[in-house]
Amino acid sequence: MTFPGEAYVWVKALHVIAVIAWMAGIFYLPRLFVYHAGVEPDTEVAATFKVMERRIYRAIMTPAMVVTWMAGLTMAIAGELWTEAWFLAKLVLVIAMTGFHFWLGARQRDFAGGRNRLSSRDYRIANELPTLLVIAIVILVIVKPF
Repeated sequence: MTFPGEAYVWVKALHVIAVIAWMAGIFYLPRLFVYHAGVEPDTEVAATFKVMERRIYRAIMTPAMVVTWMAGLTMAIAGELWTEAWFLAKLVLVIAMTGFHFWLGARQRDFAGGRNRLSSRDYRIANELPTLLVIAIVILVIVKPF
């Protein structure tokens, strides 16, 4: 499959924009959880956090993740990248990031339902995982070490 004209660069731009939006949410939502875990449930502050968390997850992160996957897979198919070791490693890491995304969604639902069991410290630690994944993904895409 090849792209007509400049379509490839537009799909690539869409992919990068979606990744930035997704990562903004991936980094911000756990930080909100850090603060939310430190407030008393059933308070106005807790209610505000619930609204913010739901909107970030549903209106920003999830659509951005879907566009990231769609544009990324489109480029992978067009570029026939399935045999490239760097791409396969990147794909595994993006799958891990997607798993983290869904884990955050489950935590968001826990907070919404008053069932959070994790501490602020737990969320601070969890917030490090996407940073490590992004570093590895960017190195794989830019450097293509193998």
